[in-house]
Amino acid sequence: MPVSLPPTRTAALERLSAFIPKAGRDYTSGRNYDLPGHPHVSGLSPFIRHRLVTETEVLEAVLGRYSLSSAEKFIQEVFWRTYWKGWLEMRPSVWRDYQRGVTGALNRVQTESGLRKEWEAACSGQTGIAAFDHWAQELVGTGYMHNHARMWFASIWIFTLRLPWELGADFFLRHLLDGDPASNTLGWRWVAGLQTRGKHYVARVSNISKYTEGRFGEGMHLNTQAQPLDGPPHPPRMDAPMGDRLVSDLRTGLVITEDDLSPGFVLDRVTPVATCFLSAADGRSPLAVAQSVQEFTDGAMTDCAARFGARLGPVTGPVGDPQAVARWARDLGLQQIVVPYPPVGPAAERLDAVASALKSDVSVVRMLRPYDALCWPAATAGFFKFKEKIPRFIGEIKGLRAA
Repeated sequence: MPVSLPPTRTAALERLSAFIPKAGRDYTSGRNYDLPGHPHVSGLSPFIRHRLVTETEVLEAVLGRYSLSSAEKFIQEVFWRTYWKGWLEMRPSVWRDYQRGVTGALNRVQTESGLRKEWEAACSGQTGIAAFDHWAQELVGTGYMHNHARMWFASIWIFTLRLPWELGADFFLRHLLDGDPASNTLGWRWVAGLQTRGKHYVARVSNISKYTEGRFGEGMHLNTQAQPLDGPPHPPRMDAPMGDRLVSDLRTGLVITEDDLSPGFVLDRVTPVATCFLSAADGRSPLAVAQSVQEFTDGAMTDCAARFGARLGPVTGPVGDPQAVARWARDLGLQQIVVPYPPVGPAAERLDAVASALKSDVSVVRMLRPYDALCWPAATAGFFKFKEKIPRFIGEIKGLRAA
């Protein structure tokens, strides 16, 4: 997937249309193969992550051609992302713990020269482990890594290179065009054995060789005897978010974050006097985020502004400073700002900062997308219990068409 991937809804729909014929048997049989050009996967993740195309639209398109059983594997992958988001929404302290872990590991990097050298070698793809080095360089160069390769990469990072897992998750967030706080953080925790207690993922040369068709040779030496990492138990589960109440007769502005660039479900209920795009891509890491990530996010916001046009009113942004957004709201004399609900992550943190700056002068209304309201409360335990509810979710998709 090239860095020049167009950050537009048109590109998303074209890619979805091209993938639909392969969403059934081809995807089921080929999805684990990491091959040049990635011919067996959809490549939709950057678009879905920013909701240039929504999960509901993707599911409807696939189910318009296949039965649930015929496209089960791909449909499950769509719901995996939803599950991770719902799980983290009910346990937001896991994200904060990860952030503290990144800060602590980066502090170690500054004081431990050996760790810094090994971390830099891993990030630049100079470890001497051929497959790992290829994936590191592919990620930096393209903003993409195959899902199966992400698991191998994380396992090698943690168990063979013995680097802090938080630094690996941070490396991904800085470079992935589809970098998602929930999927990324919890995926790395799962590989490490922290997410499902005592269950970790160990990369093996034979598995890598099979699913890359031997293109990296058999000469890699990986630690296959590693034990899962130890960590604290999961925090108590909170209730899933319900969204805030919209008051229809107030002077209203719209704020849009990179987490949801299909705000039609909000615009169907409110006519904003103006819109501000709140950017938080640079908040994914304490370090510099890849230019390609920032450009993709900014471009996706520009595309959103063009698509919704006059429905947005005068447009400001993208703006990264919460204080600037608060000033924008006050200068316009707004009584409330309405936002498509941003899940746990940098955009939600910046929105919280906007709300703090506004105090009680302007209310902040986070509107929850019906799809999220349907699915997130079911992410109470492991994915397999969540998966049992997919037929029920699918049964309600038609009612969520506008969502």
